Formats: sequence, C-alpha cells, structure tokens
Amino acid sequence: MWATNFSVESGVAKTNLTVQLDSDVIRRARIVAAKRGTSVSGLVTGQLNELVAHDERYEAARQRAIELMADAGPHGGRNWTREDLYAERIDRYGRRG
Repeated sequence: MWATNFSVESGVAKTNLTVQLDSDVIRRARIVAAKRGTSVSGLVTGQLNELVAHDERYEAARQRAIELMADAGPHGGRNWTREDLYAERIDRYGRRG
C-alpha cells in the first residue's frame, strides 16, 4: 500500500510503505530505535538510504571500470600468429626438407 504525504521539514513528498514483518522483529526493532533515539521508520529510512547510496556508488564505479577497459590499449598478451612464428623460423633456419 502506498500513500504520499508532503514533508514541510524536507520539502520533499514522502510516500508511506506498508511492510509485513514478524512481531519479534518489530519488537526488537523498536528497542533498537529507542536506544538510538529514533523510530522504526527512521531506522528503515536510514538503512534504505544507505542501501540505495551503496548501489549507486557500485554502479558508478562499474560504469567507470567498463569505460576504462574500453579505452585501454593492449597490454601484453599474444600479438603473434602461428604463421608469424613459422615465417620467422624459416627466415632464421631455412626450410628443412
């Protein structure tokens, strides 16, 4: 279920989200929230904000890595063919009969 409210403090529209959790998890979350001086909603908001920010940083780093790999030139590896080696051998030692 979703419902949208406008928050005067932040100037951002906020949407309510209903989740179903085990009653024991809710009880323990209330205890954690009280220890931290916030609400369960505040805990969830903080965790989701961290999760989204982490995912955005990961995707940005992934995209940068893809771009760097695409722009990178060759760095070693095989740059010869079997025919090149055979031709070099013929030039060096001559054809054996």
